[in-house]
Amino acid sequence: MDNPTWQSRFFRAAPSSVSAPVAPSEPAIEPVATLETKPEPTLSVRCDGRQHCSQMTSCAEAKAFLRSCPGMKMDGDGDGIPCEDQWCSM
Repeated sequence: MDNPTWQSRFFRAAPSSVSAPVAPSEPAIEPVATLETKPEPTLSVRCDGRQHCSQMTSCAEAKAFLRSCPGMKMDGDGDGIPCEDQWCSM
């Protein structure tokens, strides 16, 4: 059973040709550069008995010793930053 009213609505609603793509109305957003934090160079540490800030020569050295050697006495407040008064102050 044909329904001419339905068919005429269907075929009228279908596009008769393919249209060209529409250009975006706003320019594309370019990504913003982010600042990269470079990790500190890893020092080769030999646990030689030094345990105190007065025995270190830099913040990087103190951090390497704290990371690598047991029994360090360089992080009095336990925040993971050694020698804050002498080498690693901000």
